[in-house]
Amino acid sequence: MLNRGFGWFEGFKVSGMEVKLILAVVLLVAATATADYVRPAPRENLQFLWKPRAASYPQQVHISLAGDKHMRITWITDDASSPSIVEYGTSSGEYIYVAQGESTSYSYLFYSSGKIHHTVIGPLEDSTVYFYRCGGQGPEFKLKTPPSQFPITFSVAGDLGQTGWTTSTLDHINQCIYDIHLLPGDLSYADYRQHLWDTFGELVQPLSSARPWMVTEGNHEKESIPLFIEGFTSYNARWKMPFKESGSSSNLYYSFEVAGVHVIMLGSYADYDEYSDQYIWLKTDLLKVDRQRTPWLLVSFHVPWYNSNKAHQGEGDDMKASMEKLLYAAGVDIVLAGHVHAYERSKRVYGGKPDSCGAVHITIGDGGNREGLAQRYYKPAPEWSVFREASFGHGELRIVNSTHAFWSWHRNDDDEAVRSDHVWITSLVSSGCLNEKIHGFRKILMEP
Repeated sequence: MLNRGFGWFEGFKVSGMEVKLILAVVLLVAATATADYVRPAPRENLQFLWKPRAASYPQQVHISLAGDKHMRITWITDDASSPSIVEYGTSSGEYIYVAQGESTSYSYLFYSSGKIHHTVIGPLEDSTVYFYRCGGQGPEFKLKTPPSQFPITFSVAGDLGQTGWTTSTLDHINQCIYDIHLLPGDLSYADYRQHLWDTFGELVQPLSSARPWMVTEGNHEKESIPLFIEGFTSYNARWKMPFKESGSSSNLYYSFEVAGVHVIMLGSYADYDEYSDQYIWLKTDLLKVDRQRTPWLLVSFHVPWYNSNKAHQGEGDDMKASMEKLLYAAGVDIVLAGHVHAYERSKRVYGGKPDSCGAVHITIGDGGNREGLAQRYYKPAPEWSVFREASFGHGELRIVNSTHAFWSWHRNDDDEAVRSDHVWITSLVSSGCLNEKIHGFRKILMEP
């Protein structure tokens, strides 16, 4: 008989070797039950088959906001004579409106782009489905305009690339009931190979043709060749954002408003010191914000300011030193960044320390890029860091009303989206931080 401490063995004769084996199995099961999440293996770059189609066939269709109640439709054709017109209406096959747009193209070493069309349609009704056709022919597409009031939902994923994990992330975003997608830099990972911009456009088209995609540039968009090609040539030609509509002189930074939210997309790779055009524009834009009309203020850029991962450590420090005081003065609620291929969420923070009137910083550069995950964190975690994990995934930000928003991060657990982090966020408008007597830094915005 065994010792009665193993009472479930009573009545059985078991050898010493068998006891050791059973104990090993029990310990293995127990360890497995309590172990940390085990990350799946990397996935290969996607392969795209060539599809024969007419030169005038619209390709790489994506949409973006273009001012109040207007939407920009962007697509590419191989036919340089194809018209930049969009026909649209609220019933399938019945296009009662027609808009004329503009077009551009570019050359990059031995590569020549197709004709890139940008056509603004509107005014459009809020929360309405529109059917549209590009260039007077080809397939019909369908989009839905954002709501005019709360609630509104943003999906968020940066550093997408074109791998098997990218496909998983896009599938999960597609299952989310969202109104606008925010992408804080590093889109295609073309890295000078211009045909990869084309395959990326085709990859995201099912989503980007149906909901507005609002993007900002990352380091992989730069693609500059000194003395030959300026930086961001491909990005600026293909992904035109509403910079002119927001008073910006550069496609690398801009702002937009939707349903009670003012969103600022900054450029980590545009000049940002206090004498730069971007800095001056940011101050001007922040002064225009009316927190009664848009009680929520969001900011997005590529390189994170708060990062406890060993990857890209300190790369955002200069921009943070230049601009953080402006965001703090204006009462920015949430900052969304990419670049680090992992996920991290902070407390409200300012000046490197928790601050109830600072912004919540979220790093979400985990869309599925080919470079893999950044798995090494500094230990222990800083006081401001709440949750961090090196996994691919996406985020969802549902702003429920003027005072409360629900943030959730969904890890790609194989091919299932698993909600692994979530938090309710209370707006600074409702906290008293925007009262000038409490928030003395606000005077910074008024300084010349």
